[in-house]
Amino acid sequence: MEHEIDYRPSFALLTVHLNADERLTTEAGSMVSHTPGLDVETSARGGILGSLKRSVLGGESFFQNTYTASEPGHITLAPPLPGDIVRHDIADETLLVQSGSFLAAGDTVELDTKFGGGRSFFGGEGLFLLKLTGTGPTFLASYGAVHEVELEADEQYVVDTGHIVAFEESTSFDVKRVGGLKSTLFSGEGLVCEFTGPGKLWLQSRSQDAFLAWLIPQLPTDTSNGQ
Repeated sequence: MEHEIDYRPSFALLTVHLNADERLTTEAGSMVSHTPGLDVETSARGGILGSLKRSVLGGESFFQNTYTASEPGHITLAPPLPGDIVRHDIADETLLVQSGSFLAAGDTVELDTKFGGGRSFFGGEGLFLLKLTGTGPTFLASYGAVHEVELEADEQYVVDTGHIVAFEESTSFDVKRVGGLKSTLFSGEGLVCEFTGPGKLWLQSRSQDAFLAWLIPQLPTDTSNGQ
């Protein structure tokens, strides 16, 4: 499955070339364009319960689109946020992906949802991950540029959960709060993920949560009713 990625790292556009009878599963709403001869089937992959898990817990669409090429052609895809796209092929292994970073994969790749732990003392925040297993190409999207980190055996690395794109299951990880109560409340950080190698991590240079934390206080409020 050949591909190109243009306009990276800020406004990446993915082009995937499909041979006849080749299939690609994509996140709903990610298609930009395609050549004639591509048939699309929209379905709840993994059944109703599996799709509910991905939607409610994993932050992905309930439905996904599978494109099948009846003749050679291509499809272009883009994520909703400005950023980069990276390809990683898995071979009978597991890749864990942060919510919102899945863009597309070969139809031989299975998607599930996994709770990564780390619920805060407020009871609501935790790290939910998509679990990609099988063999085939996967395409991941980031908010901002992608930064790749390779960990040696027993090497440790700490990442803010808002900057995680994906990581290989060979890495062990532990989700925890930053320091004590004071640090969690006032440091500007929330949950961090402490990884231990060996394995590869993909990080994004921007955080959607951090952007929203900056943006929301700047939005105008309605003062016409005196409130």
